[in-house]
Amino acid sequence: MTYVRKVRTASGAVAVQVARKHRGRVEIIEHLGSAHTDAELGVLLARARRIVDGEQGVLDLEVSTRIARVDEVADWRPEPERTAAASVAPAGRTLGTSSRLLYDVLGAVYDRLGFDEVGDTVFRDLVIARIVEPTSKADSARVLDDLGADTVSYKTIQRHLAAAVTRDYRNIVATRCFARAATSGDLSLILYDVTTLYFEAEKEDDLRKVGYSKERRVDPQIVVGLLVDRTGFPLEIGCFEGNTAETTTIVPIVRRFQQRHGLDDTEMVVAADAGMLSASNLTDLDAAGVKFIVGSRVTKAPGDLASHFHWHGDLFTDGQIIDTITPRHGRSTVNNVRTRAEPVWDPATHPNGWRAVWQYSRKRAVRDAQTLNLQEARARAVIDGTKPAKATRFVTVTTKGRRLDTASIERARSLIGLKGYVSNLPVSVMDSRDIIAKYHDLWHVEQSFRMSKTDLRARPMFHRTRDAIEAHLTIVFAALAVAREVQDHTGLAIGNVVKQLRPLRTSTIVINGATESFPPQIPAAQQRILADLGFVGY
Repeated sequence: MTYVRKVRTASGAVAVQVARKHRGRVEIIEHLGSAHTDAELGVLLARARRIVDGEQGVLDLEVSTRIARVDEVADWRPEPERTAAASVAPAGRTLGTSSRLLYDVLGAVYDRLGFDEVGDTVFRDLVIARIVEPTSKADSARVLDDLGADTVSYKTIQRHLAAAVTRDYRNIVATRCFARAATSGDLSLILYDVTTLYFEAEKEDDLRKVGYSKERRVDPQIVVGLLVDRTGFPLEIGCFEGNTAETTTIVPIVRRFQQRHGLDDTEMVVAADAGMLSASNLTDLDAAGVKFIVGSRVTKAPGDLASHFHWHGDLFTDGQIIDTITPRHGRSTVNNVRTRAEPVWDPATHPNGWRAVWQYSRKRAVRDAQTLNLQEARARAVIDGTKPAKATRFVTVTTKGRRLDTASIERARSLIGLKGYVSNLPVSVMDSRDIIAKYHDLWHVEQSFRMSKTDLRARPMFHRTRDAIEAHLTIVFAALAVAREVQDHTGLAIGNVVKQLRPLRTSTIVINGATESFPPQIPAAQQRILADLGFVGY
């Protein structure tokens, strides 16, 4: 039997040993040191208990059943020797503190997702650092040092970034993400969106180019497409040249996702916003066997709802849904105003059209009316000269000057409250309310993008080569998966979890020649976070 042994030494100190009884004899397995104070004794006993219990984790001083003191150990020496001055070890010192708890928690989630299959501890640490404090790769060493991780040089980081591309880490991460979504998520609906990431660079190159920016930036940028499941868990990421039209990105991303996971013959439903609405996109998705739900532009409503406007004017009831047909091409005519009933789309009988679902909402109408009133007021101010002249909706410029486009305003007012959706899903497969409900799940992909650009700060980027950019996106992709996993289990934003766990510091001290690390006392709120993540060991 292995046990912890405390014996008094000739100097008066208390030696702590791990011993074993074998055939009536005591065998010393390891001598851990001698303690002169209660604190030193506690450190040595903690080390001994770890050996006896076979634990490999961080020590926990609370495992003892009672407090051990030096005075409690029998002193066999004569009284004169007992009172003689004994050598005293230097006072204990704190070597440092770290947020090792947070590091271990995020590492456990990373491994649970199966990303440890990458087999690269530096990549793993860069993913964790990206979640905790997004910063440059050169500054990641500081973040990792604060987390209690082993740090490496910047040149080593660069070598591992190169390996992320040559060894195709993204394929491993994407495969594990797909496996997670397939077992605990929902792959019946895939969501897609795009964003732009800009660079702190002055010149363009083959990838980084000046393109359309919602923020009206003129910096070189790239276009990034992100595919997620209906909960927002990432499945695929890809980048394109900065001047690439957003509408041309969805098909390559979806096809890459199909090929990576052998889904070429599997029907899947992809939802995307109106920015993906183009004739070629929808045709290509349909040809690839992908079912789609894409937001429609309100300007298409007069054509799609021609029959309704002909028979009922612009009157709608709150929540009213009209299931009809929209032309595949601008030159096509698929609706007949002489027929009061809306046609039911069928791919065989309507080869020149797609299914269109329109819904009217009174709440949306109020919001649209407010926006329209503001736009009209601005247009009038531009015409009156009280606002600077620039491209403004409802302002028409003629040879006689600027005038208010009243016809466009009236047409816009007749369409307020309407929201449209285009799909190649027949009514027999999915009814109109399900079409609308699935499209509304798109907020999850928008949330993931916001997370990547705020909590994970995917931008701005300082990389110059395409390989470095791809490696950076792979890190962001893996970090987004870990962050979503944490959020899904705790119900808390990843920034909130980091904020709560990072202040819980592990202390490393040296005392009596022994160096030990001691975990923090964990309050109840943070214990709930650990429990939600299934994390034990502290």
